[in-house]
Amino acid sequence: MEFKYEGLDQAGKSQSGVINANTQDGAIDAVQRKGITITSITGAQEKSFMESFGKMSFFEGVSSRNLVLLSRQIATLFEAQVSALRIFRLLAEQADKPYLRQVLAQISDDLQGGNSISVSLAKHPKVFSSFYTNMVRAGEESGKLDQTFLFLADYIDRSYELTAKARNALIYPAFIMVTFVGVMVLMLTVVIPKIGGILSDSGQALPLYTQIILGFSTFLIDYGIFLLVGLIVSGYFIWRYVQTPVGHLALSRLQLSVPYIGQLYQKLFLARIADNMNVMLGSGIAMVRALEITAEVVENDVYEAIMRDAIDSVKGGAPLSQALARYSPGDVPAIFAQMVQIGEETGEMGTLLERLAKFYNREVNAAVDTLVSLIEPALIVALALGVGFLLAAVLLPIYNTASAL
Repeated sequence: MEFKYEGLDQAGKSQSGVINANTQDGAIDAVQRKGITITSITGAQEKSFMESFGKMSFFEGVSSRNLVLLSRQIATLFEAQVSALRIFRLLAEQADKPYLRQVLAQISDDLQGGNSISVSLAKHPKVFSSFYTNMVRAGEESGKLDQTFLFLADYIDRSYELTAKARNALIYPAFIMVTFVGVMVLMLTVVIPKIGGILSDSGQALPLYTQIILGFSTFLIDYGIFLLVGLIVSGYFIWRYVQTPVGHLALSRLQLSVPYIGQLYQKLFLARIADNMNVMLGSGIAMVRALEITAEVVENDVYEAIMRDAIDSVKGGAPLSQALARYSPGDVPAIFAQMVQIGEETGEMGTLLERLAKFYNREVNAAVDTLVSLIEPALIVALALGVGFLLAAVLLPIYNTASAL
């Protein structure tokens, strides 16, 4: 949620702006950390759908691939002993995307003003996630910024490939379904009415399934526009519902409940949790902070709630494995909690989390390959059966009429 604030900085100058936070207290804390004394803060008015759509830019943003390349360039320049200010100015001059060029230029200005790299990056959450900025902060503290940016590039690269593979596995089935619906609508509104006229003129008694097809064809022709409007309106309200906390949680739970697809998503999120924790703990970030960042970047409300619960447990002195074991064998497999417990007992948490991440990455890859190999022929057969049934429903009565002559 966005909050508008007004206040005074340490020099007594008036400051105002908009900040994103889950609650008003969180927004106040975030503004005060900037050294601003708040005089007023209010929730920003929610934008309408059409206003948001009108201001949306489909060309704005930075892809994961661009972020990987940017991280590798930064790491290379740090290895060459180039100053941070000079690095970001060079990259701003060379950036192809206007949005990225603007972001890098603003970071350069912040660095020149005395801000650290992590603080400068944190001002652009659409480009640099909380995970990214906290990793950079850990690199600043350890003096290993070049290694940190290389770690980030590798992490983003493998995370992108894993997510993209899972997403792309669902594109083909969606394309087949859209094609199927398009073919059926075209036949029911263009082809079937003409054939239906021939059947009506024949005067023969039509089978029940043929009458159903003809009735549905007539319904689409007469009321199809209302059906389309109803689908659009329903889609809009579903979209609005998903934007609410309750709706977003329901969508997250649905992701994990769909047969087979739910197992794929579960492995994807567990791989992300293990990978995030491994990278952050290996960089010296404290357990609680690592869990907080993981909760923010896991991108599923169910697992975010599990991470939040684990944070409270760890703060209370309980081991992480005990907190995770409460969700076994449902959302967190028993093997996951047991491996974390072994890591706690042996002091090899990072190594075991790395093995878990690799294990679940392999599981996701295998599950996606299996899904693609099974779903393609199944959808093609379903498409053929649907079109075949439609044709049979109208062609068989014609054939019977011709045979009777």
